[in-house]
Amino acid sequence: MFKKVLVANRGEIALRVIRACKELDVKTVAVYSEADVDSMHVHLADEAICIGPGPSTESYLKMSRIISAAEIANVDAIHPGYGFLSEKAEFAEICAQCKIKFIGPSARVISMMGDKNVARETALKAGMPITPGSDGIIHTEEEALEWARKIGYPVMIKASAGGGGRGMRPVLNEATLRSSFQAASLEAMKCFGDGSMYMEKLVEKPHHIEFQVVADSHGNVVHLGERDCSMQRRNQKIIEECPSPKISAKLRKRMGEATVKLCKEIGYENCGTIEFLVDNKCENFYFMEMNTRIQVEHPITEEVYGCDLIKEQIRIAAGLPLSEHVLDAQPRGHAIECRINAEDPARNFAPSPGKINLWYTSGGRGVRVDTHVYSGYSVPPYYDSMIAKLIVTGATRDIAIRRMRRALGEFTIEGIKTTIPLQSKIMTTSDFQNGQYDITWVENFLRQENM
Repeated sequence: MFKKVLVANRGEIALRVIRACKELDVKTVAVYSEADVDSMHVHLADEAICIGPGPSTESYLKMSRIISAAEIANVDAIHPGYGFLSEKAEFAEICAQCKIKFIGPSARVISMMGDKNVARETALKAGMPITPGSDGIIHTEEEALEWARKIGYPVMIKASAGGGGRGMRPVLNEATLRSSFQAASLEAMKCFGDGSMYMEKLVEKPHHIEFQVVADSHGNVVHLGERDCSMQRRNQKIIEECPSPKISAKLRKRMGEATVKLCKEIGYENCGTIEFLVDNKCENFYFMEMNTRIQVEHPITEEVYGCDLIKEQIRIAAGLPLSEHVLDAQPRGHAIECRINAEDPARNFAPSPGKINLWYTSGGRGVRVDTHVYSGYSVPPYYDSMIAKLIVTGATRDIAIRRMRRALGEFTIEGIKTTIPLQSKIMTTSDFQNGQYDITWVENFLRQENM
């Protein structure tokens, strides 16, 4: 096991990794920007090193500064969390060159699955069903027009180096193709430093389903079921649940087997997620992408399958086999997660940074809150707006929904606006309670509510 791990991230995931390390008796080093000097992860780590100004481009995305901090602190490994450098093959390669273990898959696998076009080709070779799409990168608007005519509208334009819903645009007809292509490419260049695009057939009103996989260096590969991430706005998830209310046992078996097969084919190690689109009849599924990192919504899988995925990541990176309880994990109950964001739904989800005057989290049976926030904390304007994850678990889905309604009602935040009022409304709708939703549901609901 490692003696000391540097956490190359911030916020709740940095705190989550630090706590997992403590339970493994591993020392931790936090890195932080000047804007995060008062963040909880800085105070709870054994050591902390400032790596630059507030903007992430000058701190958390600066590979050289993070590697310098790792060498100064003499760490054995680096945990990247999610976002930032977690899916940068170059960073994983630099870690290897510096004899520092990257807690994640190899640079080769990150590179292979990080390029969405290459990932589609790899999935197809492994027998995974994929949606019809372009043969490689689309370089110009004229090429995009040609491919759209071949594939047939509607189509989805996607960033080759994308993720997290960025650099994506649905295109329903030729009239909007050029502007959508330009907008998606510009967004991709801004977010990922790579504006290259590809195209695939748009599956209308699908469900967004992702499978959690865990694999070690001893040949063990298991999946821990699925999460339904269809409750999203502009490709950004706001509510997730495990298991999906729409996936049958038969379809779950087919998707799980396909997930494990692909991971074995590419020699995957560590935690990862295969994302799928499932048609509205829930009979056909299509490979969408693979996230070669831990996901924001991993806690609901942990609650249903009774495991600690962050500790498994660290154990796997240290060369240990999967824990027996993970190898034999069986689902129990139902879990739901609400992402609490510092945004104002009444003002088109405008960011709401600022000082939190009062912070009171929910509690009680079956309630978990993952957060780095506290009363008096100032939410900085430089980063993702998520400030907490509210996770509830119940013996049944109905119990979990009722528990989430109660927990959202208890959660008190004063000083900034949050998404809690919107999520509370969603919990009371008959569509959500009956599991009758797809990835278009939230946008339709917001129009009805004039939000």
